[in-house]
Amino acid sequence: MARASDFTAPLDDVPDRAAKRIEDKRTLVIAGINHALHDGYTDLIYVLLPVWQAEFGLDYVALALLRSLYNGALAALQMPASRLAQAFGARTVLVLGTLLSAGGYALAGASGGLIGLCIGLLLGGAGSSTQHPLASTVIARAYGAAARGPLGTYNFAGDLGKAAVPPLVGFLLTLSGWRTALWVIAGLGVAVALGVGRWLPRESRSHTERAKAAIGTGDGAGARPGFGLLVAIGTLDNAARPAFLLYLPFLLQEKGAALTTVGLALSLVFIGGALGKAVCGRLGERLGVTRTVLLTETGTAAAILAVIALPLAPALILLPLLGVMLNGTSSVLYGTVPELAPGGRVERAFAVFYTCTLGGSALAAPLLYGRLGDAAGPRWAAVAAAGTALAVVPLMLALSPHLARGREARRF
Repeated sequence: MARASDFTAPLDDVPDRAAKRIEDKRTLVIAGINHALHDGYTDLIYVLLPVWQAEFGLDYVALALLRSLYNGALAALQMPASRLAQAFGARTVLVLGTLLSAGGYALAGASGGLIGLCIGLLLGGAGSSTQHPLASTVIARAYGAAARGPLGTYNFAGDLGKAAVPPLVGFLLTLSGWRTALWVIAGLGVAVALGVGRWLPRESRSHTERAKAAIGTGDGAGARPGFGLLVAIGTLDNAARPAFLLYLPFLLQEKGAALTTVGLALSLVFIGGALGKAVCGRLGERLGVTRTVLLTETGTAAAILAVIALPLAPALILLPLLGVMLNGTSSVLYGTVPELAPGGRVERAFAVFYTCTLGGSALAAPLLYGRLGDAAGPRWAAVAAAGTALAVVPLMLALSPHLARGREARRF
C-alpha cells in the first residue's frame, strides 16, 4: 500500500485555526533552523580538507574518504531514521540526531588523531540522516495541501546554513586551531537540539493516523517508466557537485587564496545554490524539465572549466552563478519524483531517490575523483566533474519521452 498518504492531513477539523497557523509557522522555523545546521555541518568539511591534509599528510583519496564517511552515513541511514520515527516520534529522533551530529564533531575536535576524526565524522553523518526525511514529513503534515511553499522555504534554509557555517569555520580557523573550531560548532548543535526539543510541536497520534496526502494519490496505477533514469540522472548530478567542491579549495589555493578566502568562496557557491533552487524551479515550469536540466548541466560544465582557467578574482565573481546551476538542477529533479514514482508510492520513491543519489556520490568521490586527483592533480579532477555534469545530457534526452507521456496521462 502506498504510504504517500502519510504526508499531509486535512485541517478542517482544527478548532482554533489561528493557533494552528502559529504552531505551523513555529514548526517551519524550528525545522528550518535544524536544516540549516545540518547542511552547514555537511559542507563545513570542505573548509577543513586543506587543514587535515597538512596535519595528517593525506592524499586526495583519503580526503575524499573523510568526506564520504559523513555523507555515506547520511545517505545510508535515512530509511532507518524514518522507521525510528514511527516508533519514538519525529521530534524525539530529530533531537537525538542533532545531538549525535554535535557529539560527532565534538569527538572529532577532542580526538588526537585520524581514527577519532573518522569516528566523529561517521557519528555526525548518522545524526544528520534524521533531518531530511523527518523534518520534511513534519512540515508537510502541518501544512497539508499547502505544503509546497513551506517545503521550499525549508529547503532554502538548508542552503543558508551552507552559506553561513563554512565561512564561520574559516573565520574561527584564523583565531584558533581546527579542534577548537569544531568544539564551537558542536556547542551550536547542542543549542539547536535543545531548541528543537523545546519548541517543535509534538504530533498527536490521531493526527498521524488520519494523515492523508494529495501528492501521488490517484496517479499510481502500476510502475512508472523512467524512474530508474531519473535516479541515474540525480546520481550523476549529485556526484558532480562534491567532485568539484572537493577540489575547489585546492584550486583557489593554487591561485593564491587564503583559508578565509576559501571559506568566502564556498559561501558564494552556496548562496548561488540557494538562489538556484528557487530560480530553476520556476524556470522548469516555464521551459520544461528537459530544457531546464540541459541548460543547468551544460552551464555547470562551462562554469567549472571557466573557474579552473580564470585568475582568483574573476573566478570568485563567477562562483555564485556556478552555484545557481550546480544546485538548481536538484530542485527540478526533486519535483519530478512524484511524476515517475513507481506505483504512485511517492514517499518510498523519495527515499530511494535520496539514498541512491547521496550514496552514489559518497562512493564516487573517493573511488573515482579522489584517485584521479592523486594521479592527475586537482585541475583534471575538476575537469572530470564538468564531464560528469555533461554526462547527464544523453540520459535527460532519453528520459524526456517518459515525462511527456506522464503529462499526457494526467490530462485524461
